[in-house]
Amino acid sequence: MGIGVIRGDITKLEVDAIVNAANETLLGGGGVDGAIHKAAGKDLLAECKTLGGCKTGEAKITNGYRLPAKYVIHTVGPVWHGGEQGEPALLAECYRNSLCLAQKNGIKTIAFPAISTGVYGYPKEQAAVIAVNTIRDFLKDHNMEIILTAFGDVDEKLYQKLITQ
Repeated sequence: MGIGVIRGDITKLEVDAIVNAANETLLGGGGVDGAIHKAAGKDLLAECKTLGGCKTGEAKITNGYRLPAKYVIHTVGPVWHGGEQGEPALLAECYRNSLCLAQKNGIKTIAFPAISTGVYGYPKEQAAVIAVNTIRDFLKDHNMEIILTAFGDVDEKLYQKLITQ
């Protein structure tokens, strides 16, 4: 068990859980959030409506519905404001809280997108360093297979470089 990198569509991965880079409403949006809601179907939206939203850095779990993954862990990443408003700590909390929630639910394989690097504007390299470091810290005390899902070539190369260091 450890960290791996896959380039592709997170909604097609056969893992116990995928992480959704959601917004605070949990009611769907653009990017990976919209793709996950579309692939999972309307039952995901119905369950999300019962959760009362999610604060930045926190994580909540739902069923995966029509996804190959049994669960979706929703987390809300920080919007980038230059890094001086607690963004690094909040981003690390997204990964940590998602992993802790996965552990509590017996999840052994989990796939993450690059949280906050889309419309939230977090610089990809800084976000990737936080992701890998937070995951490595978690794996010191837990046994889980964690997949970093790269949407494109830049993310894939960045993750590969970081996990081999």
